[in-house]
Amino acid sequence: MTRRLLFATLAAAILACGLGARFVRAAQSAASDPQRDYNSGRYNRAVDALNSAIVKSPDDPSLQFLLGQSYYQLRDFTRSAAGLERAAQLAPKNSEIHDWLGKSYGRKAEESIFLSAMTWARKAHREFEIAVELDPQNFEAQRDLIRYEMNAPGLVSGGDDKALKHIDALEKIDPIQGQLARGEFFATKNKVPEADALFDKILDADAMRAGVYFEVADYYRERPNAQKMAQAIDKAARIDPDDRRLKFYKGVLLVMQGKNPIEAETLLRSYMTTVPDNSDVPPHSAAREWLGKLYESSGRFSEAAKEYSISLTLDPHNKTVQEDLKRVQKK
Repeated sequence: MTRRLLFATLAAAILACGLGARFVRAAQSAASDPQRDYNSGRYNRAVDALNSAIVKSPDDPSLQFLLGQSYYQLRDFTRSAAGLERAAQLAPKNSEIHDWLGKSYGRKAEESIFLSAMTWARKAHREFEIAVELDPQNFEAQRDLIRYEMNAPGLVSGGDDKALKHIDALEKIDPIQGQLARGEFFATKNKVPEADALFDKILDADAMRAGVYFEVADYYRERPNAQKMAQAIDKAARIDPDDRRLKFYKGVLLVMQGKNPIEAETLLRSYMTTVPDNSDVPPHSAAREWLGKLYESSGRFSEAAKEYSISLTLDPHNKTVQEDLKRVQKK
């Protein structure tokens, strides 16, 4: 494997693991104000309050955990890893802490050069393994471990055989989560007929979890298949009509359908205004990307270029948006 290919594969594995993070659980009462700041997307304020609280209670794992998460959302992965390492020392049996530590190590790998990247990647894999060993019901950790293994090369503990083994185990614990993981595996490996069949099956199932249908909607968005994406969004809305992610998915769907551009713009901008940019929800970079697509489709090329540029500032690794920006800049 070439060095360039190794980097590309590592980046794919690491970025995939970052996309599935659960929203933070409530910390202990000492962190109530920082928790509200975190939930509102005021991550710098949360960091300041947490650092002050930690001076008084240095051995409180909930404070260190929330500090690591706050730095993660700020994309300061060195400080994130440090906070989460301390939290893991204080609460070594906490599965969720180990999962987040794996995410931070993964993003450290993404930022690092060759040999250092491999070291961080292996550490990320080990933390995901620990998180699953501690709590097999931690489905976020299960999915992070599987995503890592199906994207990363064997040199850094990845491999399809490992991923499929963990998918089989997950399917026994939770059939829907296992099917989602298997469908993602097929999609990642470009096994389109198998992926289509599996996501169609999940779409027809009675999952009773809005997040399941949002994941199905993500798949059909990438296909692209607006009709089935609409079905998935409708099922999610029936389960939880107040889910904060609905504005994003409904806005994207309208862009895909070429319908109601004013409503699509309103939904996407309202999503960015009302939902903090957080690893648990569709990123603001994606909302900016779809605003760019909306403007480009209506010939508003300068506005499209602006949205694509902002999207790239938030997510510099998105090659699709890089190409989108180049295209509209020529028009």
